[in-house]
Amino acid sequence: MIAAAVLGITTALLLKPSAPVVLQSGTALPEPRPIGEFSLVDQHGRALTRSHFEGHWTLVFAGFTNCPDVCPTTLALLAALRSRLREARADLRVVFLSVDPARDTPAQLAQYVGHFDPDMIGATGTKEQIDRLCADLGLAYFINPGPSGAYTVDHSAALVLVDRAARIAAYFQPPFDLDRLAADLAALAAVPA
Repeated sequence: MIAAAVLGITTALLLKPSAPVVLQSGTALPEPRPIGEFSLVDQHGRALTRSHFEGHWTLVFAGFTNCPDVCPTTLALLAALRSRLREARADLRVVFLSVDPARDTPAQLAQYVGHFDPDMIGATGTKEQIDRLCADLGLAYFINPGPSGAYTVDHSAALVLVDRAARIAAYFQPPFDLDRLAADLAALAAVPA
C-alpha cells in the first residue's frame, strides 16, 4: 500500500505541468506555437527557411532599413545583447525581417545589418512570403502611400523569441532594457525545447 502511494505521488509530480516562466520584460507562451513553413532569402541571397530556426534560440524583429528611429535603436540593443550573451557563452541568433521588400534588397540588408552585427541575419522576400511569416509570428506592418510614389512603413516593434524547435516561445514589447531582456532570455533558455 505504501509502495502504491509513493508511486501515485511520484506519477502526479512527474505529470504535473511545470510552472510557467515569469519574465521581467516579456510574455512567455504557456505552450510554444510552431511556425509554419516559409521561404525567404538572407542578406547573402541564400535561402532562409523554417529549418534555419531549428537548433538555435532566435529573436526576430521586423522593420526596414529606411526606418528613422525604432529599427536602428532596437538593432543596436540586439547587437549589445548578443555581445553580452557571447561573453556568457550563450548563443542567440537575431533575424531582422524586412517588411519593405521593394527597397530592402539582400545587398541593402547586408550593409544595414552588418553595421550593427556581422552575424545578424537580414531576411527579405516577396510581399506574400513576408506576409505569411509575419502572420505566423503575430507581427503587423502597414505601408502608407505618399505623394509621387513615396511611402512610409509602420510596423510592430515587438521581438519574437523562437525556440530551438522553431516554435514561438515568447514576445517582448518595448521599451527594451538590456539587463532585463538578458535575464529573461537566460530564464527561457533553461526551459527544455
